[in-house]
This record gives sequence, structure tokens and C-alpha cells, in this order.
Amino acid sequence: MSEENSKLEARLRRVEKELAEIKAILAGKAKMPWYRQIVGDFTGDSALAEIIRLGRLICRGKLKS
Repeated sequence: MSEENSKLEARLRRVEKELAEIKAILAGKAKMPWYRQIVGDFTGDSALAEIIRLGRLICRGKLKS
């Protein structure tokens, strides 16, 4: 029975260590707002550039929505 206990304790230590690592990773991500994490994701995206262009035209009244 002591061998089973030592295996279980070792397994529990490993799980606790992995959980601590996951919590540390998640805590690091939580410090940065989500909108900062996606900055640059659409750089050079022609579809987004077209959406922005058309949106500006609509705002200026030069294009009917």
C-alpha cells in the first residue's frame, strides 16, 4: 500500500506543479488587455482596408449604406 501511496503522491505533486504553471501563464495574459493582444493581427489585410475605406465614405455621406 505504501508504494501506491508514493505513486499517488508523486502524481499529485506533478499535477499541482502543472496547475501552478498554467495559472502563471494565465495570470500573465490577464495583465494585458485583450485589445492589446490582437494589435497588428490585421496588418496588411486588404479586406479590412476596404471595410475602413467604405466606412469612412459612409460617415462622410459620400456613400449610402
